[in-house]
Order: sequence, then structure tokens, then C-alpha cells
Amino acid sequence: MTGPMRALWTSAEIAEATAGTVHGDFDVDAVTFDSREIIGGELFVALKGEATDGHKFIEQAKLRGARGFLVSEPVDAPHVLVADTTAALEALGRSARARMSGKVIGVTGSAGKTGVKTAIAASLERFAPDRVHASVKSYNNHVGVPLSLARMPAASRFGVFEMGMNHAGELHALTAQVRPHVAVVTTIAPAHIEFFGSEEAIADAKGEIFAGLEDGGTAVIPYGSPHRDRLIGHARPFAATIVTFGLDSAADVHPLDYALLPDLTTCTAQVGDERLTFKIGMAGKHWLENALGVLAVVQAVGGDLALAGLALAEMSGLPGRGQRFRTAAGVIVIDESYNANPASMAAALAVLGDAVPVGKGRRIALLGEMRELGAQGSDFHAGLAPMIVAAGVTRAILVGPAMAPLADALRRQLGVRHVDSAAQVRDSLDLAPDDVLLVKGSNGVGLGAVVTALREEDRP
Repeated sequence: MTGPMRALWTSAEIAEATAGTVHGDFDVDAVTFDSREIIGGELFVALKGEATDGHKFIEQAKLRGARGFLVSEPVDAPHVLVADTTAALEALGRSARARMSGKVIGVTGSAGKTGVKTAIAASLERFAPDRVHASVKSYNNHVGVPLSLARMPAASRFGVFEMGMNHAGELHALTAQVRPHVAVVTTIAPAHIEFFGSEEAIADAKGEIFAGLEDGGTAVIPYGSPHRDRLIGHARPFAATIVTFGLDSAADVHPLDYALLPDLTTCTAQVGDERLTFKIGMAGKHWLENALGVLAVVQAVGGDLALAGLALAEMSGLPGRGQRFRTAAGVIVIDESYNANPASMAAALAVLGDAVPVGKGRRIALLGEMRELGAQGSDFHAGLAPMIVAAGVTRAILVGPAMAPLADALRRQLGVRHVDSAAQVRDSLDLAPDDVLLVKGSNGVGLGAVVTALREEDRP
């Protein structure tokens, strides 16, 4: 029989990690900087940002059940006082990483980070139940990564962390905190290209993840990327092993045979010296490639490939990232509303093209503008037109001013409606039973609200 569960952090441990002072002993089971997440027993970190100050939410956090506070101003509650709460959160994350003796995986890429992170965690959870820690949501930036690290129990056997960036140098700072044993890049695409100027510069920035590899670490790189050799060049000084994955038979992890079906994928893959036949509970060639990367990671950290195959079969998509549902009116919705760049748009449209059996409903695309594309934005948007036509879309609803070039390119080929905002969409979707609706756009466009309204149709 096991003993009582150990607290995630004691106040003394927090103070030691952050060079703070304890005012009232306490222990906590979780860490958060968002008072809305508190359900009881948490450490509330009062971050000071440009827009707000977490100290303003101390009372709310107390009422919701926070057990302790990490603050830079004294409060009337058990707390650890530090000079700078952002720096203290980073220090707490580094301490969590230092006390964990298991294997750590870092995930980055222009698209697919969250899905791949989730699939890796699910695959390892089958192998080491209740001993896998992973970052939640898209907590992948300068505050999300240290928060995710700080939440990791000391006894974790595996830690899986997503890392994102939109400027050069950001990933270098994050990977130094995560210190992965295995670092994987999912794909390189012109996301945030207005801050970089070229895909090559984006590849260089993503390649920063390898600088944080632990001695003896493994770099996992997409073989089919046009920037493969560039990524390998970044990995070589830091990685003891470089593993490639992709559809090409020259990749270290590649399919021997596969079938892309409307709502799932089947595959027999060569994974190093092992062979595995499995299913992926997600449709699309991009998810096949993602799954091969997941298997490469699982093998690199000593996991069980067969159990990983079972986990991949159970993948059903995340809200905003490929999850499907049928409304009360019989419309199939593919929810890709969380974000968009040219590569992820192409992948989602390909899935839509395979989604409707012959003789069934229409393919309808509700697409929001792609942001942070800089001077090339018009070309990237207009360039979606051939993919939309190839997918068999009969009607497109385009949202946002940046979609104007695409609307102009499509008007002679299919029905198009172009509006400025998501608020103008909901009452004019004109959907029928068995229609398949793809919803995809940059998160700031707000198409998630349209998806939420469609989901609520299922409720009495």
C-alpha cells in the first residue's frame, strides 16, 4: 500500500527555489497564475504584466481556495515574498526540472505542437500510468513553460513540454529551462513570418530547441521538410542521436503501407529496427506524419511502441485542433478554430476534401484570416484558392479583411461570402444535414465562438 500523496511544493521548498521568505507555512498541490483556475489547494503566483497585476486577484484567489501565494507585496495570507514574481516562477520551474530524474521531451514547430505533445503524453501514459506530466492548453511561452515545469511532480517518469516562439531567441531561453532529453520539431511553416522575413529564419529559430538537449540527447526531425538539413545542422552540435521521421522511405521512421480514410488512418510503420501496425484516430496525411514523429520520440525515451499504437488509435482531436462533432441538425463540424497558418490551412482543407462520402452532404469552409504573415499575407491568402477548389468545397465563408484576396480568387469558381468579423457569420451559415463544415482561422478572429454556438445546438 502506498503512503499519502506528497505535496507538490511546501512553502520552504518554494522559498529555497525562489530566494524568497516564508510568511506562514503551507503546502500546495498545484500552481497557477490564473485565479479562475483555482479549485482549492493551489499556489497562486501573482504575476505583474503590462495589462494587469495578479496582486489585484489575491482576494478572489483566497475565496476560491488558494492555499498559498507567491507575491512581491505582502498579503494577508500564507505566502512566499520575492522581489519579482515572474523571475520567481522561472526559478520554481527550474527547481522542478532539477529534482525530476525521469526523461523530458520538448516539442516545437510551426503547427501540430499541441497535438503531438498530447499524443506523446497519451502514449507514455499507457506505459507509465500516472507518472507522465505534460503542459496543458498551449502554455508554451515565457510564462507558460515555467508554469508547466513548476506543476511537474518530482516523481514524474516523463515530462512533455510544448515550446513556442514568435521571435528569434525566445526558444533558446525556453529550452534552457526545459533541458529535454529528446527534442522534436513537428513542421516548419510561415507562421509569424512577419517577425522573421523568411522560412529559413523560422527554421533557424525552431532549431534553437536543440541547444537545450541534455548530454546524450536525441533530436527528432521531419525528413520531408525542405529545411531538414538546416535543422540537422542546428541539432548536430548538441544531439548524440538524430532521428528523422516522414513519409519517405529514407526516413528513420516511415510508413511501409498506409490508408487515409475519411475519419481515421491506418499504417504499418518501420520505427528504427521495429515494425508496428496501428491506427490513428485522426484523419489526414499531416496526422500520419505527426504520428510517426510521436513513435520516434516514444522509442527514443524507451517507451512501448505497441502501447503507443493503442494510444494513437484513441486520439479523437482536441477542441479547436481537429475535434469533430455532429450537431443536433446533423451537420458534421471539424473544429480547427484555434489557429491557422498556410501549412495548417492546407492540411485542414485536405482533410475536408476526404471527409464526405460520394452522394452525401456538401463541403463548406468557414475560414478566418491568417495573421502575422507580414507583407506576404495577400499572396498566402490568395494561395489557398486552389486547395479549396481541390477539396471540393461548394461554399466558402471568409472572415476578416485579410481574406479579400482569397475572396477575389474564388468568386468565379464557387459560392463565396466575405465578412469582416465572426459576429456576422452565425446567422448565415445555411447548413443542412450531412454537410461537413470546416472551421479554421487565427485565434484572434474569434471563430471559436461560432463553434461553441454550434455545439450548444446539441443541448436541450
